[in-house]
Amino acid sequence: MTDLNGKFFWYELMTGDPAAAMAFYGDVVGWTFQPFGADHGYHVVSGSAGPTGGIMAIPADAAAHGMRPWWGGYVGSADVDADAKRLAEAGGSVQRAPEDIAGVGRFAVMAGPGGAPFMLLKGSSPEGMDPPPPMASGHVGWHELYSGDFDADLAFYTSMFGWAKGEAMDMGEMGIYQLFSQDGSTSFDGMSGGMMALPKEMPAPLWLFYFVVPDIDAATEKVKAGGGTVLNGPMEVPGGAWIIQATDPQGAMFALVGMRAAGE
Repeated sequence: MTDLNGKFFWYELMTGDPAAAMAFYGDVVGWTFQPFGADHGYHVVSGSAGPTGGIMAIPADAAAHGMRPWWGGYVGSADVDADAKRLAEAGGSVQRAPEDIAGVGRFAVMAGPGGAPFMLLKGSSPEGMDPPPPMASGHVGWHELYSGDFDADLAFYTSMFGWAKGEAMDMGEMGIYQLFSQDGSTSFDGMSGGMMALPKEMPAPLWLFYFVVPDIDAATEKVKAGGGTVLNGPMEVPGGAWIIQATDPQGAMFALVGMRAAGE
């Protein structure tokens, strides 16, 4: 099994309407869903290479405190308690103290110095899981950080998780777009994401996840037909793929990456 420590490996949507969200993403991304647990309050999301995340309702207490629908990412941890302490001492913050999820593992909600939240997770299963092949349909093909403190976040994630820096791309007025690799690779093909300073159009720092689709134009039309909103794109990116950024009908921000059909 691949070592998942310090790497994003599970992606979770908290939403106000799980049934509607599953119908939307099932059509747009092609996911299948399987209930997890006796009460069916959590559905496991699967892409072409197997499970990749989950969908659940926003907990009542969180909704009462104003939580909006959002996609969160889980980073693998060998020791959630020790990592939460270590990350907090390095400039991050603990948003929810470590606790157990019955039958799943131990987790904590964290944020980097720039304010974007993420989760730590140590699974209770000794088998673990393997990451999907690159650009597998229905899986995350790119991770993007909109940072409230770019320099601090760059130092934080590279030093705390061992991520490697790739090319720093000058985006003009938008500043630097820093490519990174979660597995230590420094080649362009080995990059797994990018980070940049929070644009003025974005309301708060966040991690944005790009789900792989086989045809970006067909998926874009499905977003619109399903009640989602396309915020940007389709736009070509280095390597020949195309991306869009969007919100789903419940308001959670997400992104898609894929190729264009031949002839388009």
